Amino acid sequence: QVQLVESGGGLVQPGGSLRLSCAASKMIFRLYTMGWYRQAPGKQRELVATITGGGSINYADSVKGRFTISRDNAKNTVYLQMSSLKPEDTAVYYCTGGLARANEYWGQGTQVTVSS
Repeated sequence: QVQLVESGGGLVQPGGSLRLSCAASKMIFRLYTMGWYRQAPGKQRELVATITGGGSINYADSVKGRFTISRDNAKNTVYLQMSSLKPEDTAVYYCTGGLARANEYWGQGTQVTVSS
């Protein structure tokens, strides 16, 4: 069973930065499309960014220019570098992965809170 474990969440002030990591196991990582989703209180889960095994990247409009997704296939890890954070970025962030689609498998999530 694919396992995805997120880390790096926490409390950060508006305008600050944070980097999330997701360690993947029990999968041929380089073949998988990986992604990050988030769910804010009272809202539906939404796509943040995805990255294919070949390195093609897609971002939600709300994070373009502020967030960067990347992957290290040697470490079976995907990252989300978040900069210029806003209070509306507060959410639980989930790492996802899959062969047919990016959100076949989900991690447990990590809380990101942007507040002064």
